[in-house]
Amino acid sequence: MKLSIVIPAYNEALNLPDTINAFYTELTLNNIEHEFVVVNDNSKDNTAEVLGELKTQIPTLCTIFNPPPHNGFGFAIRKGLDNFKGDCVAIVMADLSDLPSDLVRFYNAFTTLQVDCVFGNRFTKESKVIGYPRKKLFINRFVNNMISIVFRIRYSDVTNAFKLYSKECIEGLKPFLSPHFNLTVELPLKAVVRGYTFTVVPNSWQNRKHGTSNLKIREMGSRYFFIVMYCLIEKFFSRGDFKKKW
Repeated sequence: MKLSIVIPAYNEALNLPDTINAFYTELTLNNIEHEFVVVNDNSKDNTAEVLGELKTQIPTLCTIFNPPPHNGFGFAIRKGLDNFKGDCVAIVMADLSDLPSDLVRFYNAFTTLQVDCVFGNRFTKESKVIGYPRKKLFINRFVNNMISIVFRIRYSDVTNAFKLYSKECIEGLKPFLSPHFNLTVELPLKAVVRGYTFTVVPNSWQNRKHGTSNLKIREMGSRYFFIVMYCLIEKFFSRGDFKKKW
């Protein structure tokens, strides 16, 4: 079963070599058939040159350029989700904040349990979080706990981008609405509302070594709220029109 890894990249030239090499090494050691789909989101640094060099070293690396005007985190991931070729797909950050060993655990859970989705949770006893900004952590815990209560799901890390989906699930979640970071909420909430099965696997997180995150909490607040409300309306008023066809 082939695993695709979609990585959105905007000005990540300093981070990509470590990230790609770390994941490639781990997946190869575990004999997991895979492909990397790195989406260069119109970067202004030398991301394109770095990716060109990495392609000569990593045989499973594919690159896609996402031209203007549809740029942004969500658009980049959507570009990758429209072009991956695996049986399942994981969304991974370019800054190595996600651990390769956790992705192997996601893949094993997916193949063993035969679920549609594997959701990572950074806030369990088994997880380890390093360098998470205190203000961002407070907002994260408040928002995620509220979402779990409102949607009545036993999962409290919906905003965590690090997740794995079956190819059939991704097709069943289309069309996507979110052009920005709120796509990380749209995907799992749609999956839950539409009846796709999932399991939760603890994962660890570490802050990036180079650069700064493009996520601006103040700008994203209303966008997160919009997509949460959209999924809530679908949950209670769509009368099952978008449910998974078993």
